[in-house]
Amino acid sequence: MARTTDSDLAPQELRVLVAVADSGGFSAAAGTLGLTQSAVSHSVRGSERKIGAVLFERGRTGARPTPAGEQAVAHARRVLRLLDVLTAEARGAARPDAAQGPLRIAAFRSAALHLLPAVLQRLRARHPGIEPRVRIVREVGRGTAGEVADGKADIAIATLGGSVPLPPGLVASGLLDEPYALVHATGHAAPRSLPLVDWAENCGSYTRGWWAAQDWIPKATVEAEDDGAVLSLVSGGHGMAIMPALSLVGAPDSVGITDLGPERPTRQVGYVTTSELAGSAVVRALVRELRATVPRGYGPSQRQGLIGSSGRAA
Repeated sequence: MARTTDSDLAPQELRVLVAVADSGGFSAAAGTLGLTQSAVSHSVRGSERKIGAVLFERGRTGARPTPAGEQAVAHARRVLRLLDVLTAEARGAARPDAAQGPLRIAAFRSAALHLLPAVLQRLRARHPGIEPRVRIVREVGRGTAGEVADGKADIAIATLGGSVPLPPGLVASGLLDEPYALVHATGHAAPRSLPLVDWAENCGSYTRGWWAAQDWIPKATVEAEDDGAVLSLVSGGHGMAIMPALSLVGAPDSVGITDLGPERPTRQVGYVTTSELAGSAVVRALVRELRATVPRGYGPSQRQGLIGSSGRAA
């Protein structure tokens, strides 16, 4: 039988590291965990000694993870989550199809609005013991995949194939290819002449080559916080936009949508999870419902003329 060594971190030590990182200080972490501040400090010092690195920068305003601390905390979250999964699945071993327990999902806004509701409805119907918790994350930088890498989510609905590499230890699989379209006020005679309305999450590395080759697209003169604000501005005649199809589901009739042609850009939407959680019952249950729902729940039928049959030819 394997024995623990003096360098092994106990689950309670991992919980302390996570609590200090989440609360921003030893005193706040102590309150969260029901410990004294000195007990938290002693635990962190012990973890640092075992790891051989300083994990937190101490200051008057609290404690902030060092680069080594960020790595340690991310792994601590993932290990603690695996311990939760171990307990839940061991208890449910007599009923292997009855997945249960929390399921933490990170998703970007349009996926949370237009993909997840139908998926979660099916999931709850088939697995009432699963408790989904959805967090909406901006799809910029590390995006939703970063939430999984940091141990804050079990699975993410993410855009795949961009220039930001998938963090180590994660696995990904595609669900759908999402086309882009030209969006403008309905009935506008020359939508390409309008100023560009954009937002930080739009396009990115997966469409950069196509975007750079379009000399008719001006530099954005209006920038909005999210795709909902973009649609509102476009509807009001303040400009045109180039938007992915998920953002256009349920767009009002005042928004015209024009196909960008056979060379139109697309982005792949899929899911990301850890290699350890990929085989867990809760993640496998969600993946099954994603794959069963997306082909039926997504497409031009969600709005008449979603892509290519409304608005004037661009």
